[in-house]
Amino acid sequence: MARAPVAVLGIFVADLAFRAPRLPLMGETILGQGFKDGPGGKGSNQAIAAARAGGDARMITRIGRDTFGDMAQKAWAADGIDTSAVAIDDHLPTGAAFIFVSTETGNNAIIVESGAAAKLSPADVAAAESVIRGSKVLITQFEQPVETAIAGLALARQHGVITILNPAPALPVDDAIYALCDYVTPNETEAATLTGLRVETEADALAAAREFVRRGAKNALITLGEKGALLHGEAGTHMVPAFKVEKVVETTGAGDAFNGGFAVALAEGQSPVDAIRFGCATAGLSVQKPGTAPSMPVRAEIEAMLAGAGS
Repeated sequence: MARAPVAVLGIFVADLAFRAPRLPLMGETILGQGFKDGPGGKGSNQAIAAARAGGDARMITRIGRDTFGDMAQKAWAADGIDTSAVAIDDHLPTGAAFIFVSTETGNNAIIVESGAAAKLSPADVAAAESVIRGSKVLITQFEQPVETAIAGLALARQHGVITILNPAPALPVDDAIYALCDYVTPNETEAATLTGLRVETEADALAAAREFVRRGAKNALITLGEKGALLHGEAGTHMVPAFKVEKVVETTGAGDAFNGGFAVALAEGQSPVDAIRFGCATAGLSVQKPGTAPSMPVRAEIEAMLAGAGS
């Protein structure tokens, strides 16, 4: 079967991950318990997740002509990602992200500097029109300028491409963006920030999802970590549980794994609920490994988890 085409409009950054029991206080230095660098950025992570999940991933971004840019090119090539819509900037560096990972809980805190991708523009989107037009799904986020995300969603909608907005990091935006979204996929923290509603329970998540739909989204899909994901909108209202895992090693990239897997399943024509289960399996596998892009599972692993859950 031909791989389903998924376009990802977003950024690449080099992840610089430090493991320690806690973050240092201002003016304090503490000893770490591990360091690793590697490919990152929500857009790139989602493209790698989609490619490994069986999709024909196409990356739309800007990177610098430098060592971190070389890291990006190697990572994409390793997973067969189409880079025909990747622009190389001769003046700005490729972005980077500081990632703190708690050795106690596996949870993380992140600072992102987008570098060249901060200049990703509607003109870059227009230049990638053929890539978007030839895709089944377009997914974008808020790590690049919001007007660029809007341009991507609008162009995809113009060509009948399914649109997914993963609104991370959560930024104040005009409600008009939601009318361009077939699916908006915040986690509980992002949903609370964007709607102004508390999101702690399943009922809270449903109230937030209804608010996104009221603002114009066709469907709101709120990811709730170990609880699963709640869908509300034209596709109905469904709570899809997460898969149980033996041990959470690191949650960094779990949301990207979910979104990449979900996008591939939708592109393949799976029902929204089945696509969410596919995304949950992708995320459930990712949290059992360290790192972001390196933790993304391959299709056989995802199918095995789905089959095991159904047996």
